[in-house]
Amino acid sequence: QVQLVDSGGGLVQAGGSLRLSCVASGRTFSSYAMGWFRQAPGKEREFVAAISRSGGNTYYADSVKGRFAISRDNAKNTVYLQMNSLKPEDTAVYYCAAAYSGYVTYVPLVEAKYDSWGQGTQVTVSS
Repeated sequence: QVQLVDSGGGLVQAGGSLRLSCVASGRTFSSYAMGWFRQAPGKEREFVAAISRSGGNTYYADSVKGRFAISRDNAKNTVYLQMNSLKPEDTAVYYCAAAYSGYVTYVPLVEAKYDSWGQGTQVTVSS
């Protein structure tokens, strides 16, 4: 496992943008696929986006395609989630997560495949 610290949440008006960051500890960050999940009050945690260990493959939930972009900087042990055109329904606690991939391309899209989780950062989008 790796330790993850996510940040960047806040209050933004609908149509605005936020950039979330997740910093990982350790020296093997490049061996992990990374993902973002979110959980709104009263709802189950849902997949948002994921990226492969090298950054060459990305996946998005249908609800955020065209608006969100996941990226990573392995030299900085950091994964980002750029969120544009935010909607009130994007309001949730956002969590970054890491899944060990070794030397292969591996991009899990389900919670059970992730080994480590950040503490969560609140994103609130006002109408």
